[in-house]
Amino acid sequence: MDLVPRNVAKAAKPPALGRTERRALTPEEAKTLLSVLTGDRLESLFVRQTLQRTDHGLEFVPPKTHRRPVRCRCRLLAVRALEAQRVRQAKERLAAGEVWSDLGLVFASTIGTAMEPRNVNRRFEQLRAAAGLDWLHLHDLRHAFATFLLDQGEELRTVMELLGHSTIRMTADTYGHVLPARARQAASAIDRILGQEGTA
Repeated sequence: MDLVPRNVAKAAKPPALGRTERRALTPEEAKTLLSVLTGDRLESLFVRQTLQRTDHGLEFVPPKTHRRPVRCRCRLLAVRALEAQRVRQAKERLAAGEVWSDLGLVFASTIGTAMEPRNVNRRFEQLRAAAGLDWLHLHDLRHAFATFLLDQGEELRTVMELLGHSTIRMTADTYGHVLPARARQAASAIDRILGQEGTA
C-alpha cells in the first residue's frame, strides 16, 4: 500500500531448513523383507500410473513426470515376480468368473478392479511388521533401490534416469550420503594405480 519506503521483510533471514537424513534399507533387511513378501499376492507390486481418489472415486492419472514409465530393463528377479503375478491373477480371474472386470491391470483386486490404495498400504504395514521393519514406508523401497545401485558403483546418471529425476543434481542432493564412500574408493583406486597404497 506504499505506506513504508521499503520492504522490511527483505531484511529478515529465515531459518535454514535442515535436510533430514532418511534411514536407508540395508541389503540384509531387504532380503528379510523379500522373504516375508514371498507368496503374498502383492509381492511384486509396481505402478505405471498413479491411482488417486477424486470426487468421482478412484481414477488413474499419469505419473508426476513423463520419465517414469516402466522400461523393459527388468532383471531376472523382477521378471520371475511378474510371471508369478500373472499366474496368481489368472487363478483369481477364474475364481471370480463373470464378476471379473477386465481393466488390463497387472495388479487388480480379486474381482479385477483397481485396488483400494488404503488396502495396499495396510497390507504393506502388516508385511513390514512381520519383517521387523516397522519404520519402513512403501516409498522407502524406491530410496533403497537407488542407494543399492549407487553402493554397487552404478553411475549417478544411470540412477537418475531409472528414478525419473529431471536433473542429476536432484539425484545427487537426495542420495549424496552414498557418494562419499564412492569418492574414497576412487581415491584408493588412484593410490593403487600409482603404487602408493598404504603410504597415506
